Amino acid sequence: MANLLDHADGFGLGVAVGLVLGFIIGSSRFLYNACYPLLVGFNAIPKVAFVPILVVWFGIGSVPAILTAFLICFFPIVVNVATGLATLEPEMEDVLRVLGARRMDVLLKVGLPRSLPYFFASLKIAITLAFVGTVVSETVASNQGIGYLMMSAGSQMRMGLVFAGLLVISAMAMVMYELFAQLEKRMTAWAHRS
Repeated sequence: MANLLDHADGFGLGVAVGLVLGFIIGSSRFLYNACYPLLVGFNAIPKVAFVPILVVWFGIGSVPAILTAFLICFFPIVVNVATGLATLEPEMEDVLRVLGARRMDVLLKVGLPRSLPYFFASLKIAITLAFVGTVVSETVASNQGIGYLMMSAGSQMRMGLVFAGLLVISAMAMVMYELFAQLEKRMTAWAHRS
C-alpha cells in the first residue's frame, strides 16, 4: 500500500509542477527555446543517481520514493504541455488577436484545450514512469513497499515473491494507464478520428 501512495504522491506532484512549468515555458517562444535544452539535459541524468542524494537529505522512507517518482515523471508532462502551447498555429493566434483576444485569452481558451491530447499522452507515459521511480527508490533506500519486498525476497532467493512483485507493479501500471486512456477518450474525443 505504501508503494501505491508514494507513487500517487510523486505522480501528483509531477503533474502539478509539469502543468505549471509546461504552461509557463509553452507560453513564451523565448522560454521555450531557452528551457527546452535544459530540460533535455536534466532528463538525460539517470534518476537512480539522485536516490542516494535524496536519502542523505531526507532519510530512508517515503520521501525519496515520492521525489524519485516526481523527478522521473514530470519531464514528459512539461515537454508535452509546452509543445502543445508552443505549436499553436500563428494564423489562428493572429485571427484571435484581431478579434480582440489578449495573449492570455488565446492561451487559456484555445492553447490549453488544444494541448489536451499532448497532456493526456504525457500522463499515460508519466504514470508508468512514476512506478519505475518509486520502485527504484524503494529497492535502494526504503524499508517498505514493493521494491523493498522484491529486494528482500531476491536476497533470500525467493524468486516467486520477486515475480509476484513484478506482476503487481505491471497490473497497477496497466490499470492506471487504462484509466487515463478512458479519461482521454472522454475529454478529447474531438481530437481523434472515430
